[in-house]
Amino acid sequence: MNFAAFDESLTRDVPPPGLPDAVCAIWHGLNDDWEAAHEIVQAHEGQPQADWVHAWLHRVEGDHSNAGYWYRRAGRKAGSGDLKDEGRAIAAALLAEG
Repeated sequence: MNFAAFDESLTRDVPPPGLPDAVCAIWHGLNDDWEAAHEIVQAHEGQPQADWVHAWLHRVEGDHSNAGYWYRRAGRKAGSGDLKDEGRAIAAALLAEG
């Protein structure tokens, strides 16, 4: 799936089939289902892509200390700016990685 198709899918009621787990978590996070998103990334703790999304989700939650921990675990710079823009940027990067 490319990013344009992912972005378009955000208007649907369910994520498209076959999304990588970390990207599926972003889909849920961008659709205001934090719990579903968090459950997915927790199941994949230790995987860099999931840890990056986990960081973003804690930033969405407002828990910046915990977010910082997960950004460090993922080897990523802490996010800033608009939360939805960051989620989309992470999804684009993960989809580009394949």
